Amino acid sequence: MKRLSEERAKILFEHLSKYIGTNVKHLIDRPDGTYCFREHKDRVYYVSERILKLSECFGYKQLVCVGTCFGKFSKTNKLKFHITALYYLAPYAQYKVWVKPSFEQQFLYGNHIPKTGLGRITENAGQYQGVVVYSMNDLPLGFGVLARSTTDCKTADPMTTVCFHQSDIGEYIRAEDTLF
Repeated sequence: MKRLSEERAKILFEHLSKYIGTNVKHLIDRPDGTYCFREHKDRVYYVSERILKLSECFGYKQLVCVGTCFGKFSKTNKLKFHITALYYLAPYAQYKVWVKPSFEQQFLYGNHIPKTGLGRITENAGQYQGVVVYSMNDLPLGFGVLARSTTDCKTADPMTTVCFHQSDIGEYIRAEDTLF
C-alpha cells in the first residue's frame, strides 16, 4: 500500500469536504488512534496506522486490501466513493436528505430522488452539494448530490429531480463482484 500522491490526496480531501465539510479532521484523529488514507490498485483505503504497520510485512501482490475501501480513482483521476465509506461519513455529514418510506426501495435500486420522494432536507444546502441520504427512521441509505438548492426545492415541480443518486446500500448486492 502506498501513500496518496499530492494530486490524489487533494482530490480525496476536496471530495470528502464536499460531504462532511470541516469534519475531515475527525476521520484522521480519532479517540481510538490515528488513521490515514492509503492507495492500493487505484482504490483508496481508510486504515489505522497500527494495522498499516502490521500489513507492511506482506508484499504488494499478496495483499488484497487493508482497512475500509473509501472509493476508487478512475483512469481520468476522478474519485467515486464506494458505499463502504457510508458508515464513516454518515455521522459527520453536514447536509442530509431524508427519503419517504414509499421511495426508499426506488432509491436502493439506483434511481434519483424526485420532489415527491423527498421527506426532509437540511436547510441552506446549495446546488450540487454532496449529501447523505437517510430513511425517515434515520438509517443511512447512501450518497447523493443535490440537483437543486433547498430554496429551489420548495418551489419545484413534484416530478423534478431533487437529488442525483451516487451510491446506495443496495450496491452490496448489485455489485458485490466489483465492490472490493
